[in-house]
Amino acid sequence: MARLPDGERPPADGTLPPEALRGLGAPERPFGLYVHVPYCASICGYCDYNTYIPGDGATSGFAAMAERELDLARAVLGDAAPPAQTVFVGGGTPTLLPPAELAQILEAIRARFGLVEGAEVTTEANPESVDAASLAALREAGFTRISLGMQSAAPHVLATLDRLHTPGRAVAAAREARAAGFEHVSLDLIYGTPGESAEDWRLSLETALEAEPDHISAYSLIVEPGTALAARVRRGELPAPDDDVLADRYETTEAVLSGAGLGWYEVANWTRTDADRCHHNLGYWAGGDWWGVGPGAHSHVGGVRWWNVLHPTRWSAMVEEGRSPAAGREQPDADGARLERVMLAVRLREGLALEGLGAGAAGVAAQFVEDGLVERGPLEDDGRVVLTVRGRLLADRVTLALAA
Repeated sequence: MARLPDGERPPADGTLPPEALRGLGAPERPFGLYVHVPYCASICGYCDYNTYIPGDGATSGFAAMAERELDLARAVLGDAAPPAQTVFVGGGTPTLLPPAELAQILEAIRARFGLVEGAEVTTEANPESVDAASLAALREAGFTRISLGMQSAAPHVLATLDRLHTPGRAVAAAREARAAGFEHVSLDLIYGTPGESAEDWRLSLETALEAEPDHISAYSLIVEPGTALAARVRRGELPAPDDDVLADRYETTEAVLSGAGLGWYEVANWTRTDADRCHHNLGYWAGGDWWGVGPGAHSHVGGVRWWNVLHPTRWSAMVEEGRSPAAGREQPDADGARLERVMLAVRLREGLALEGLGAGAAGVAAQFVEDGLVERGPLEDDGRVVLTVRGRLLADRVTLALAA
């Protein structure tokens, strides 16, 4: 189940410290908006996201309440508010809302913030939650990118994950999205599910490639506490994912996708070209600014981060009363900020610049080069290191050592 971190109590009006707003909109601080739609037709056994199965009519007021929170965001950011470079509507399953309501939210963002020319506008979707008509309506509304939750092409793996779609539906939905005019189509996969064989995983990769996506995300299965999957593992009904198997699956992923012309740009993400990257997520990884709208959504502006209350009913009530729905907020200290900088940068293909990390970082990096975990960046003199394939499997170890 989704849980919120600890943090200080935010002000009721959502006001941010003046220093957080200084430099808002600067080139090195990309600005995006995230909208969390917390509804799903069913809850997958592995999922610990903030999601709910809606009752009749439960979603009908969501778009209007999202508009109200956007009003709050615009008031807090004031005249310094830049136009959004990216918009990402995630969940949950955003496409459980009618296309007209997703279009309403996007139009509200345009009206309050504006969108830069060529802005990336993404929605997540489950394959069974869209069809040719709804995809055409979303594209007409201004969505440019879609991320489809495929997870696997093996029926028994989908069943273990409690996924509802048939194995072929994700490929069909990706093709329908292309036909509707989406500029970018991404497929999400999960490897390491109990009962998944090496052949199952290779089939999933090859099936995904048949849809000709320009972006593929591949994540190892994590058994999150409090989920139905965790309970099944605890009872001995299913084995826990095996670390050696997960490493093999990752190496297969890199081999198959690179062989098909997709290159990694983040540890779990591959694209055909740099233009196909998810620029909204790059904003997260680069330490940019974003405002998160919706139950449980997280935000970050000028080093201050905060998170909304989880339940849709409480979120709606607070927004309707004109109060910030934030449950807590924090501002990391210097050590925390350094760890986060290393953690995010080291996962990217551009790698991590060692400058400013302390006198010991160069020696640690040199040892990692010798161990085959990192390699020097394209320019030897910039002190940058990039993870090797083996290093990507041990990214947490590399992060902690370089940030120490």
